[in-house]
Amino acid sequence: MIIIQPSGGLCNRIRVINSGWKLARARQEKLLVLWNCNPELNCPFDALFRPVTDFRVTSIRSVADPRKLFYQKTARTRLTNEDLLAHRGPDGKLDEAYARSLKGNLYIFTWEWFYPAEDYHLFIPAEPLQKRISAMTARFGPSCVGVHIRRTDNQPAIGKSSTDAFIHLMQRELDAAADTVFYLATDDLAEEARIREAFPGRILSNRERCLRRDSREGIQDALLDLYSLASTRKIIGSYFSSFTDIAADIRKIPLVIAGE
Repeated sequence: MIIIQPSGGLCNRIRVINSGWKLARARQEKLLVLWNCNPELNCPFDALFRPVTDFRVTSIRSVADPRKLFYQKTARTRLTNEDLLAHRGPDGKLDEAYARSLKGNLYIFTWEWFYPAEDYHLFIPAEPLQKRISAMTARFGPSCVGVHIRRTDNQPAIGKSSTDAFIHLMQRELDAAADTVFYLATDDLAEEARIREAFPGRILSNRERCLRRDSREGIQDALLDLYSLASTRKIIGSYFSSFTDIAADIRKIPLVIAGE
């Protein structure tokens, strides 16, 4: 069996689970996901996604949870970020010989992906969230471009993907198609105000969203943003942001990074 404890935010966890599922398939083993509700992401898996049959999810609320400690201590092999990165090739895949060498039950604690995602069928939004996503995306039309501006604690994104860089790329889209509207997802309300001022009447967003990642509502609103971005025709995104990358990858839509 493979026991995986995905760490980090929503999209890091999606990538980790996808990787664990691919490893489990390759080894023809069962996958157990330990989903930690913590300040990084304080929302149960089943409050975000529909039930899955490809793996089992157990919710924990502490790294000292007895169930987590049992699986960790009884696993024959335990892997961390450093182990995975040391054996992940340029194509993003775990080295095959290394993967075959791993014996017995595996316990993996990581925020790093170790297999590229083929699709995202494991992650279907829960019905109440899907209704909200559908209501939002019904307003898009064929010319909607997604914009993801990552701020708060992501220093690489702040340094590389400036607000001016976003405005430049958005104006270019508008110049190319006069009916363009934008779906904006950002964790910074001041950024949203500036973008709305630059493009009056062109900005759609979840204006009542909660930005607290330590709350169920905040994570559910983040999922709404993620799948709404994925429903646009193109995304202008932030540098070094898994949220940007996953939003584009869900439906394989074009992506341009502001500032590059």
